[in-house]
Amino acid sequence: NREVKPTCADGTAMQCGRVGSRRLFEIGITFEWFLFFCINKSWIIIRIIKNSCIFAVMNPLRGFLVWLGRIHRCRGFGIQSPTDYSFVRYVINEHWPYYAYEQLKVDDWLTSKLGRLYFRLSNWRQPSAMVPDDYQRYWQAGCHHTVFTPIINKVELARVTIEDRTTWDALIQKCNQQSVIVVEGIWRDWERWHEMVVDSRTVITYDLYYCGIVFFDRTRYKRNYKINF
Repeated sequence: NREVKPTCADGTAMQCGRVGSRRLFEIGITFEWFLFFCINKSWIIIRIIKNSCIFAVMNPLRGFLVWLGRIHRCRGFGIQSPTDYSFVRYVINEHWPYYAYEQLKVDDWLTSKLGRLYFRLSNWRQPSAMVPDDYQRYWQAGCHHTVFTPIINKVELARVTIEDRTTWDALIQKCNQQSVIVVEGIWRDWERWHEMVVDSRTVITYDLYYCGIVFFDRTRYKRNYKINF
């Protein structure tokens, strides 16, 4: 008894799914090229309009273009260190809907975005003491036992703006291997941020565009990560 292969409408033998598989492969390749095209075009668009008066200040449209330009750096993609990957994946880019988010919600999108990050940082670091600032309620929500005082003996977790050199210099003198400093607004002064990255006292740095996160653990190799946040 011979096995008879089913035929197509034109009388040719069916290829047992090979044609369909090849078609899916071709679609996959086409989609990959489409993504590659979109990512590269996004860089061109951003470079053309980044000096426009519309983008002189931070706003949701500019934020979307920043996200689009860094789409290939999402959720720790390409990070080899398990420790650094875990920090990016489960602290910086954690999307778990914490109940505290509703209580901390504000109208300004950037304040809310940074505030949620600070909440997660505080929840992860669990600092015993911090210097009070404009985001104190976010830090406190992340770690209820944190005491806020203008004078600290050592830095566990702190925040400084990119323009505030005096505070940065004062904080960095009190840093140890467990210290973490958030530098807010690095997009306003990339030259200053680069100085911080190459500073011999800093070790691991994360560029989130809206802010930078600096670690001082000298047991690690010096490294800077650009993250899509």
